[in-house]
Amino acid sequence: MRQVMAEEGLERGTEREHRPSPIDVHVGSRVRLRRTLLGMSQERLGEALGLTFQQVQKYERGVNRIGASRLYDLSRVLDVPISFFFDDMPMGGGSVSFAQRNHGVSEPGQEPFGGPASHGLPPDLMQQRETLELVRAYNRIQDPAIRKRVFDLIKAMTPPE
Repeated sequence: MRQVMAEEGLERGTEREHRPSPIDVHVGSRVRLRRTLLGMSQERLGEALGLTFQQVQKYERGVNRIGASRLYDLSRVLDVPISFFFDDMPMGGGSVSFAQRNHGVSEPGQEPFGGPASHGLPPDLMQQRETLELVRAYNRIQDPAIRKRVFDLIKAMTPPE
């Protein structure tokens, strides 16, 4: 009986080890979000980091944990502060930015990416392909006057809050 219980515990422990940590999944999803916003392929990100696209895929799914030095490299290549990867991480039922949980960690005067401007939006909205494509297309508009007119048009089409 004792051996059966030990084997069941071992099986459960092994099963638990193969499930990605929710934190790793979140960090990976933030890597994917930023890479996609930049219009960068997994292959190109992998080349910049000296990895294969399969390794990038595993990071993005949270299957492989991202170490501190790799996170630093990712922040440089993706041009975001390290705190970006922890922004909007669910903590006890609500989404709170890393900077809000750890006052003083961000650079002085620097808003975390996805900071207050994203508050009030569904957390998965920034993960949707349509949203990412819209942001990429908007950012490709070279002329600031045209970009402002597009912004004003979209605001005019939305119902008042």
